[in-house]
Amino acid sequence: MPRNTLNRYIWLVDTIARYGHITLKRLSELWQRSSLGDGSPLPRRTFNNYRAAIEQLLGVTIACNKSTFEYYIAQDDTEEGGRLQNWLMDSMSISGMLTDSHDVAGRIVLEEVPSARQHLPVIIEAMRHNRRIEFDYRTYTRAGKSHAVVVEPYFVKIFKQLWYVIGLNVKDKRIKTYALDRMSDLHVRDEEFVLPPDFSPSGFFKDCFGITTNQNAPKDIVLRVEPTQAKYFRALPLHPSQTEVVHDNYSIFHYRMRLTYDLRERLLSHGSNVEVLSPPELKAQIVDELRRALTQYTG
Repeated sequence: MPRNTLNRYIWLVDTIARYGHITLKRLSELWQRSSLGDGSPLPRRTFNNYRAAIEQLLGVTIACNKSTFEYYIAQDDTEEGGRLQNWLMDSMSISGMLTDSHDVAGRIVLEEVPSARQHLPVIIEAMRHNRRIEFDYRTYTRAGKSHAVVVEPYFVKIFKQLWYVIGLNVKDKRIKTYALDRMSDLHVRDEEFVLPPDFSPSGFFKDCFGITTNQNAPKDIVLRVEPTQAKYFRALPLHPSQTEVVHDNYSIFHYRMRLTYDLRERLLSHGSNVEVLSPPELKAQIVDELRRALTQYTG
């Protein structure tokens, strides 16, 4: 798809979403003034063609209120579909804004998302048709050597600006997580698979922070957080189970999560502003990591 065509789709979705409800006349006026309109109005036939393409390619439905002749974005009623739609809308809003920002392009610094453009479309296409994928995978624990992997892709997830595919490793018969930036020679195989009817992508990481998981039971986690850092915890909760008890000089945060590598890394990143009060095994892991880090500097 030409980039300019996609930009038009994104502009339409973003504009309608921002206005909530908008007539075609008003939409055409805004289109005419935008960099994509080139001073020309938006014909109804062109608009309807764009509507159909947006629904087919992006999964976003532009509906019409027949009593007011206003257009609006139809909401997805499912939890996972609604979450995806919100993510798409946020992404489209930013993309649409950047499209009209050529005059300040040198003052907008973006972070690269490795391999998203190269591998993500292939994986999503395989998911759409429930086809297995095959790729060479390079782990960070095997001295840079890669090995061939065949996976039934169940779902994809982004974490810390990196995309991951989670699916059944055909050889090991286990659900595993693979980072797209460590893949090469990715292709879709002819074999189809059946997604287990009881499998829930959102449920897979329900008790976890980040992209790592395990079979251990969730634990009650209690953190003591300094006041300034507590503001960040409120703005970006670690987990949906987060609750807070505010004290004069600190806050106590409670969670119900599994103890994972990503959780430990996040807690360590806060340094002395966060103290693990329980469970004891998590506190011991954090203390051990801090001691080893201190040894690096003190010998």
